[in-house]
Amino acid sequence: MKKITFITLVAILSSVGSLFLYDNFMLKKTTSITNPPVKVIPSIYSYEQETVSAVPPTDFVEAASKSIDAVVHVKNTSSSRGGYSALDFFFNRQAPENRIGTGSGVIVSPDGYIITNNHVIENATKIEVTTNNNKVYEAKLIGTDQSTDIAVLKINSKDKLPYLFFGNSENTKIGEWVLAVGNPFNLTSTVTAGIISAKSRDLNENDRKNQSFIQTDAAVNMGNSGGALVNTRGELIGINTAITSMSGGFVGYSFAVPSNIARKIFEDILEFGDVQKGLLGVSGRALNSQYSDFLKIEETEGFYIADIEEGMGAQKAGLKKGDIIIKVDNVVINTFSDLTGYLGTKNPSDIVEVFYIRNGLTKNVKVILNKLQFAEFQGLKFKNLSKSEISKFNIETGVKIINSENSIYPIDEGTIVIKINGNEIKNTNSLNFLNKEYIKSITILTENGERERILFR
Repeated sequence: MKKITFITLVAILSSVGSLFLYDNFMLKKTTSITNPPVKVIPSIYSYEQETVSAVPPTDFVEAASKSIDAVVHVKNTSSSRGGYSALDFFFNRQAPENRIGTGSGVIVSPDGYIITNNHVIENATKIEVTTNNNKVYEAKLIGTDQSTDIAVLKINSKDKLPYLFFGNSENTKIGEWVLAVGNPFNLTSTVTAGIISAKSRDLNENDRKNQSFIQTDAAVNMGNSGGALVNTRGELIGINTAITSMSGGFVGYSFAVPSNIARKIFEDILEFGDVQKGLLGVSGRALNSQYSDFLKIEETEGFYIADIEEGMGAQKAGLKKGDIIIKVDNVVINTFSDLTGYLGTKNPSDIVEVFYIRNGLTKNVKVILNKLQFAEFQGLKFKNLSKSEISKFNIETGVKIINSENSIYPIDEGTIVIKINGNEIKNTNSLNFLNKEYIKSITILTENGERERILFR
């Protein structure tokens, strides 16, 4: 009996000892092997959080609320062409009806100044503006600039009007969210959203007007011309102007005049009555691979100077034919619209720093911008010929037409004029003899250097 008790006691003590050893040695060792280090977990979590935070904001409520009341409906009434005589009345013919066009506009000051597109109010005999609260005002046309398609209107109100602040369009980025706000067909303001698809977009490379648009995929349809392009802070960064479409409806591309250009036009019209354009005094074209091959140069980006205007800032600063402009101030110049777009925000007498390539070396020089000197007659604007133009055509006299938009004469810009009404034109001063005389004949130089006489009857 004592032997059995002894064996039982030994067994119990052995079990207790085994459990003690397992708890204090084996279990701790196993736990330390199977559990990974805790510090790994925060690094994985941090990576997931950064991925989530990269998603852009999509709440445009604040920007829309700042914009919709500042965008107006613009109604353009113009008289139909064609006369209405007593004979028409005798035969009971209906008198020609007025034509009506519509668009949008943006209030940019509390006292009622409005920016819209020139094509919205072109040829208008009466302009009406309807605000977002359905009040109707008769608007006065203050001024226009056809080259940028900008017009300035004014309405008078007893109350201060809601308006949009100008943003800096130069700071906009490709991929940035924007809103297009318009007031089409007098339906009160409507808002669409998209991103900036491109900057400094030129719709026609052969057109040497100041085209440098912001391209966006925000939906812009008929009636939205002249409306606002705003950023997510509700700042005005562009005036919606055009769409690219085969059907006339929106298909994914719309274009806006950058706010820096629109603001410059607006301020010039208010202060001077017209647009004061600061010019370098160069002409040429943007480089691409084909043009570079033709010129036998390696550079494929930049603005190639083909000619220098005599007496202008570029010549005085030492720029020459064959130089390649690659940057003006901090703006990289790859296209013609990069150059015209930036210079479109500048005034005569402003100083810009031009970076250029000459003989493979990059140089820089400061240039004082000038206002182009020209003579105007019956809607035609003339300037004197440059030395290279005189040398190219082997002539000693003549002037060049630089603008014919407002003229009744169907003459293209860039035409070189030798004689008017049989009188030799030496320079712009020679145009003074015309006074109010109509042009009956004009002698021009063709691109081949041949003289051609055009008669007007």
